[in-house]
Amino acid sequence: MLAARLHGPHDIRLDDVPEPGKPGAGEVLLRVTAAGICGSDLHTYHEGKIGDTTVSSPLVLGHEFAGVVEECATGVRDGSGLPLTPGTRVAVDPATPCGVCEMCRSGNPHLCRKLQFCGHFPDDGCFRQRMIVSGQSCFPLPPTIDNASGALLEPLGIALHAVKLSYLKPSDTVCILGAGPIGLMIYQVVRLSVSGPIFVTEPLPWRLALARRLGAQAIDIRADDPVESVLSATAGRGVDVAIEAAWADESIQEAAAMARPGGRVVLVGIPRNDLLQMKHSNARRKELTIQLSRRMKQTYPEAISLVAGGKIDLQCMVSHRLPLTAIHRAFSMNAAYEEGVVKIIIEP
Repeated sequence: MLAARLHGPHDIRLDDVPEPGKPGAGEVLLRVTAAGICGSDLHTYHEGKIGDTTVSSPLVLGHEFAGVVEECATGVRDGSGLPLTPGTRVAVDPATPCGVCEMCRSGNPHLCRKLQFCGHFPDDGCFRQRMIVSGQSCFPLPPTIDNASGALLEPLGIALHAVKLSYLKPSDTVCILGAGPIGLMIYQVVRLSVSGPIFVTEPLPWRLALARRLGAQAIDIRADDPVESVLSATAGRGVDVAIEAAWADESIQEAAAMARPGGRVVLVGIPRNDLLQMKHSNARRKELTIQLSRRMKQTYPEAISLVAGGKIDLQCMVSHRLPLTAIHRAFSMNAAYEEGVVKIIIEP
């Protein structure tokens, strides 16, 4: 079968690899129907690593995916504890925690020290035609959620987790830095929780246009200073919550600068140099709460409910659909932020 494997920075190849075999106890054989390219995939594509994790042998990237169950082990159950059967369309949680460590037992499986994660070295990801996954990682999709939206339930989970960490109040003012898929999903989740203005900053005009269409007060950072714009719009006060969802470079400092005294800053983006840089005096004098966000935890049922209920629009972010054979084109388009690119979905 075909799989897209990263052999080094910018070296992604379509390889012929062995079939995954039969599922073992608690597992299913999945045919991948849709997979999204994530910002973290781009980090690994550019650098051959992400954070302090280096890809030292060919790796199948990808962790946002949906599929169809082709074969099940005996008695396998899904993420809600219900029986799984062949032919079921599912979204897949890419994280497999150990279930027994201190973090897992305390209700924080996303912080498991033995966590296995699709597409994070050394665990192969979803840019392939078929794969074995844990039944407990599978969440059946209702007919109202298409395959591409099913794949995007994973980044929606990232957004849900980040917003929960911001402890929003209904009257809060919020700024989201970055109108990529994660930022746009965060905006849609925030919109469900607050009545105050929600600002979104972004340099790419087509993403700004989408943010405006969704109802955000969009700020074009090519034309206007984002901090000055937010401070001017809030009469110098700043926002209650600033959520950084970009590349975590100058946007971290901007988030701290636009937050009000006593405000909250949530950092979701991943910096390319693996360094967190912020002007200390500004954050200290305002006594900001700085919260880092890691992936998500136990969000799939909520995400499915929000999308099926029409509260969150995921389809609006799908700008391109390409086959697995076009993986080189897909990554080069996304890495270059070619015009119109918001979310690229690979359909193996």
